[in-house]
Amino acid sequence: MSYICTKCGRETKNIEDFVRCPYCGSKILIKGRPNIPREITTD
Repeated sequence: MSYICTKCGRETKNIEDFVRCPYCGSKILIKGRPNIPREITTD
């Protein structure tokens, strides 16, 4: 699962023991959403 830092915007792949961004040290991380295309039917 990937996480995105809200401060620097970089994506990290593995977060095991730490809860900080390895690049800037920010503690606020959000889960990255998968790129799944969605189909919308129009009738």
